[in-house]
Amino acid sequence: MITIIGYIAAVCTTLAFLPQAIKIIRTKNTKDLSLVMYLVLTLGIIMWLLYGISKNDLPIIAANSITLFFTLIILIFKLKYK
Repeated sequence: MITIIGYIAAVCTTLAFLPQAIKIIRTKNTKDLSLVMYLVLTLGIIMWLLYGISKNDLPIIAANSITLFFTLIILIFKLKYK
């Protein structure tokens, strides 16, 4: 049961970044996004991913791998379209 909760949490938190990433890809507008926030968030996601790998915890690894992908897209667009 706990693993299912972990997977549900992983899906919810990961999918939360998808609309923002899609909007940025379409509009190329990142003016209202905080660069510092996305830098800190990306670092945190990397740390969670490393933690998940060290614990061999698949929900943490999967969620943070996908979330890292989305946040890196957002971060790259933020840097490119400042």
